[in-house]
Amino acid sequence: MQQRMTAISEPNRFRIVELLKGGPRSVGAIVDALGLGQPQVSRHLRLLAEAGVVDVTKQAQQRIYHLRPEAMRELSDWVAGFAGLWTARMDRLGAFLNETADQEGD
Repeated sequence: MQQRMTAISEPNRFRIVELLKGGPRSVGAIVDALGLGQPQVSRHLRLLAEAGVVDVTKQAQQRIYHLRPEAMRELSDWVAGFAGLWTARMDRLGAFLNETADQEGD
């Protein structure tokens, strides 16, 4: 999990993941869409593949990359685990602000 988080935390790799949300793409299509050099995109894709974020298939002379749904689910589940924590904190903040407003109104 930490390797996946580290992999997608780099801005260009995050942009690649965002792009692949729309469906599988070839290296050339990613290069064109992001305006990065092919060697740079290939390096980022290799790191994303090593982290288990993307898979690659060969179609003739092209390599097609797509997101691994199970990796995205794992990340989503991890983030969702914090929802209760933030909800409780926001509820406490709301109560505090309401109490403060009531005291100022007195």
